[in-house]
Amino acid sequence: MFSPFERAVAFRYLRARKGERFISVTALFSLIGITLGVATLIIVTSVMNGFRQDLMARIIGLNGHLTVQPERGRVIEGYEAVLARIGGIAGIVQAAPAVDGQVLVTGPGGAAGAQLRGIPPEALRARAVIRDRLRDGDLEAMEEEDTAVVGARLAARLRLMPDDSLTLVLPQARGGDFSAAPRQRNLRVVATFDIGMPEYDGRTIFVPLATAQSLFGLGDAVNQIEILLEDPSRVAPVAAELRAALAGQGLRVTDWQASNSAIYAAVLIERQVMFLILTLIVVVATFNIVSSLTMLVKDKGKDIAILRTMGAKRGAILRIFILCGASIGCGGTLAGFALGLGIAANFDALRPGVVWLERAGLSGAGLQFLMTLPSVVDTRDVAIIVATGFGLSLLATLYPSWRAARIDPAEALRHG
Repeated sequence: MFSPFERAVAFRYLRARKGERFISVTALFSLIGITLGVATLIIVTSVMNGFRQDLMARIIGLNGHLTVQPERGRVIEGYEAVLARIGGIAGIVQAAPAVDGQVLVTGPGGAAGAQLRGIPPEALRARAVIRDRLRDGDLEAMEEEDTAVVGARLAARLRLMPDDSLTLVLPQARGGDFSAAPRQRNLRVVATFDIGMPEYDGRTIFVPLATAQSLFGLGDAVNQIEILLEDPSRVAPVAAELRAALAGQGLRVTDWQASNSAIYAAVLIERQVMFLILTLIVVVATFNIVSSLTMLVKDKGKDIAILRTMGAKRGAILRIFILCGASIGCGGTLAGFALGLGIAANFDALRPGVVWLERAGLSGAGLQFLMTLPSVVDTRDVAIIVATGFGLSLLATLYPSWRAARIDPAEALRHG
């Protein structure tokens, strides 16, 4: 595409000579601007991906990727048959019967409303979001009857520790007789968990499935089935297959995206807005390419005229200055790609340095919080960012290069 002559002239123009230092410095700032813009885009996008993945993992890891609930009535009778139908669907790694309801819990520190989750102990132990974030106690003890795993914030409010006793009170009278005493049961706390979300840490209690069934008077029935998938991003096709398998059973299937639509939409919008704002950094840097290339064309007007009189075509002049601008823009994009990918892929290695800066008083808590977020590099996002950098850089070269190619040799030599 570019002949050896065009490459030689373009790179000669990019080298600073006496009297041309300002143009060279402007080009250098353009390159640095694009480098920082592309690197910042890759780093921030990777951190936003990590934040979204971590947030969704905590929410959907606690509640399940798919939930099967009755359309009418409040329980699922004969849930074993439903589990048998679910078991034949590819991509499902766990399907657990569950009982979910609201209770009043009392402890040494007072009383509070809570969300009671009855689930088989082996299913709870299989959920990494709980297993890996235990604060005190052991999930193995949940095999015993009348035991509970309590959210850390709720446990702190009620001053509960492992082996302490709490009382669950169901805020409904037996048989609709409001003069009768409500159901209640004493449970032993075996563990507390802290997933980092106050909404769940401050109001969730897990108990064995049989305990919840007994407390709510459900017998052998449950009010929902929670399903975990091998790949949560493929929830739509699995949900469609599950609905087909359960058609006519009087059951509805809800996926995690619909259940958490407000949070999911907010995270996506925030990520898109952040991407748009940071793209403006690259756009501003490309305007620097336009200005530096325009000054270069003005400075090289006499040289362009001489090249034209020696037989250089307008197309050759156009390609020379496109190559000048593209070298700045594409070089900055590649440098930004290497810098951004290096930082985003090694985010963990930078955390000790940030801690040192914070102790030295050179950084605030905001940077420390940022460094606690995970970083997930998405190949598609990086490809879009690099392509955007290349595209904007090439677009920035077109007008100054066209102006250079339109220079009249006679006029340039007369006024040069």
